[in-house]
Amino acid sequence: MTPAGFFLPVAAIVARELIRFWREKARVAGFVGSPLIFWLVIGSGFGNLKFFFAGALTLTVMFSAVFSTMSLIEDRREGFLLSMLVSPAPRTAVVYGKVLGAATLAWFQGLIFLAFAPLAGIKPSLLALVQTAGVVYVISFAFTALGFLLAWRMESTQGYHAIVNLLLFPLWMVSGALFPASSAHTWIRAVMAVNPLTYALAPLRWLLEGTAPEGTPGLGVSVVVTAACGLLLWLASAALVARKPTSSNA
Repeated sequence: MTPAGFFLPVAAIVARELIRFWREKARVAGFVGSPLIFWLVIGSGFGNLKFFFAGALTLTVMFSAVFSTMSLIEDRREGFLLSMLVSPAPRTAVVYGKVLGAATLAWFQGLIFLAFAPLAGIKPSLLALVQTAGVVYVISFAFTALGFLLAWRMESTQGYHAIVNLLLFPLWMVSGALFPASSAHTWIRAVMAVNPLTYALAPLRWLLEGTAPEGTPGLGVSVVVTAACGLLLWLASAALVARKPTSSNA
């Protein structure tokens, strides 16, 4: 298999994701608008828009990345996924193309939400903004890889939606987005310490706010953990797709 034989189908899938997104502009309003309203309501209620901004940004990226991979289930129903699996292109091209395309879309929507930072009194330096954009992409990639791994075996969008809400939203709530670890009960602090979303949120706090509540993981450690989780999920997705096709995933 030549490099062109691998990267050409990857580029085609990425382009398909971008075109699909462009034709469904309501997705931007939904994935950005919901966390924006959530941030304004919760932040205003507690009188601290700045504290809740990083959590809302993470929620925006999480929603966009995870639910963008829900289209994998639709691709299976429409026959597009089967055509990709039986084509001469390597099966892993489906993973790389889908994850890269959906991660780029989630990153783009995260940047849109990031533009509201001045409303929270957050005015980071240009370097911090560039670093934040890089961290947002790492987070987008990790969530997209997780979404792909979950969607590959799902048969319905309703079931996928239920699993995602049951798994991710509670983890987001105990990631430090709503309250710092220093004010949590002992067992909640233990959950926060092993929660991957805690490490996805932490670098955004350090970069945007210049500081973080007590008990927040360090910037470097958080980026490494998030990137490692994304890589492992990506490799797990590739390994799953590389298996012999069955009726449940083709």
